[in-house]
Amino acid sequence: MITKKRSYVFDFDSTLTKVEALDVLAEITLKENPKKDAIIQEIIDITNLGIDGEISFTESLERRIKLLKANKADLTGLVSALRKQVSKSIESNKDFFEEFAEDIYVISCGFKEFIDPIVKEYNIPTERVFANTFEFSKTGEIIGFDVNNPLSKHNGKIQCLKDMNLEGEIQVIGDGYSDYVTREAGIADKFFAYTENVSRQKTTENADHITPNLDEFLYINDLPRNISYPKNRIKILLLENVHQDAFKKLSADGFSVETVSKSLSEEELIAKIKDVHVLGIRSKTQVTAKVVAAAEKLMVVSAFCIGTKQIDLDACKQSGVVVFNAPYSNTRSVVELAIGEIIMLMRSVFQRSTEIHNGQWQKTAAGSREVRGKKLGIVGYGNIGKQLSILAEALGMDVYYYDVEDKLALGNATKVSNLEELLSISDAVSLHVDDNAANKNFFGEKEISQMKDGAVLVNLARGFVVDIPALVAALKSKKIAGAAIDVYPSEPRKNGEFVTELQGLDNVILTPHVGGSTEEAQRDIADFVPNKIMAYINSGNTVDAVNFPNIRLPRQTNAHRFLHIHKNVPGVMAKINEILAKYSLNINGQYLSTDPKVGYVITDLDKEYNKQVLEELRAVEGTIKFRVLY
Repeated sequence: MITKKRSYVFDFDSTLTKVEALDVLAEITLKENPKKDAIIQEIIDITNLGIDGEISFTESLERRIKLLKANKADLTGLVSALRKQVSKSIESNKDFFEEFAEDIYVISCGFKEFIDPIVKEYNIPTERVFANTFEFSKTGEIIGFDVNNPLSKHNGKIQCLKDMNLEGEIQVIGDGYSDYVTREAGIADKFFAYTENVSRQKTTENADHITPNLDEFLYINDLPRNISYPKNRIKILLLENVHQDAFKKLSADGFSVETVSKSLSEEELIAKIKDVHVLGIRSKTQVTAKVVAAAEKLMVVSAFCIGTKQIDLDACKQSGVVVFNAPYSNTRSVVELAIGEIIMLMRSVFQRSTEIHNGQWQKTAAGSREVRGKKLGIVGYGNIGKQLSILAEALGMDVYYYDVEDKLALGNATKVSNLEELLSISDAVSLHVDDNAANKNFFGEKEISQMKDGAVLVNLARGFVVDIPALVAALKSKKIAGAAIDVYPSEPRKNGEFVTELQGLDNVILTPHVGGSTEEAQRDIADFVPNKIMAYINSGNTVDAVNFPNIRLPRQTNAHRFLHIHKNVPGVMAKINEILAKYSLNINGQYLSTDPKVGYVITDLDKEYNKQVLEELRAVEGTIKFRVLY
């Protein structure tokens, strides 16, 4: 904590509040004016010219007031509007303004008439607010301002700060160039460019520090704050063209998010990941043990897809890295494509379409069958297999399924005891097995030979599941009538050329791993996965984690939360509780979950405690990761 005397000088517009107050006043006073939008834009342009020092502030103020045509009565509505526009991180750190009230000032080129009522609620009295004042006509119209006030003049903040004659270090926090010049003139000791609401290049390029929010400012100065670590310092890397809603959602929560449109090789990812806290990928990027070892700050890996085979789950677990995926969000998209392809294969639609494209008219019913009354064999009765079962039955198909686990049938679906039986009776076979490495070439020459002659095969599961040469042979020999393949043993990391033995074969539908790639599915995934990331980073929740003990934690209320990830070996919990008891900590709640390799214990306790306890908990033998949340 700080020891020397400091004064904190805040700007008002676009710093303490999200908006420029005179712009809001314009919205109120020009509400019925048919030229409202044009006038407001002119006011905004004049505001920015003044903020950036392109015109004198006096000129900026005069021109704006003339355009406003405001009345004293309008200020009541303005104050009400501004109360709803306090900057998010200012509002969440009200305790700072209470605790350091005597050291906090507001210097603004705005007006006391609307600033005083807002900052009063943050324990800043009128005598510590330095701003302009309006001049009113007898009928209450705003006709000007006090021209003798230094803040109505160019570089007025320099003169104002000089006149205040503050002792100790002076830190100025604001969004405009007029705030920076106090530092340039040597009156302020440090200038913090505040960018939560607006970022001005001329301001940020000259700042001692850029602070995207008040949390960052308080963290830099080791001051009391609402959260333990500023979210803008948490770096999230999203690869493979993850849906933009994920970027928007994570950015809106305050994280620093970078996106890359393609997957990265192991070498590229190792070079990129050193300072990354959260990695988001789809199916192509390989998160190997080497990548995890190079990721010094990594806390979460999130797969914006169903599968996690591309992630070394054990390496992540041993490094205390939690892995999430999206097991449900794109199931409907996959099922709809499976249904569509089954119909197209049974009707030979793809073949007829190709003939038309090649200038041939081949109208025929040969090889064209309805799906109604046909038998569908589903291999793998998980989330996708079950949904497919329901939709296929609605089309009039007789559904049969095989799964290595005991799964309850939905609707009128029939479970069969072995794969051979399923294949021998099915007119269409759809594969929906998981990404277990043991499933490599699960469906090969033997299984194809067991299929009903003239049946069709759909693979929307995993590329390595089907033996492609065996499938090619079966298609050429007409053992099976057609196939739809969406996944391949080897897939490129980015869009471009692609070669497969299946190209050019009759009645074969080939798609580039788009089973789950619909706008709706990607949007759902971009909602689901970020929610899991934020729940873990913000509160420690690991519900739905793929590789980690699952804990659903209660809301953290007026407490600090210790999160301790450790090797699941005897004595670790005893040592943790011994340290907590040594410092006589008042524990509000403690939650523990383990698996054979790691333990995850969360302790909620009162805010006041000896900070030495943190170092001792980090030093417990077997500790993998430790962090504090508040």
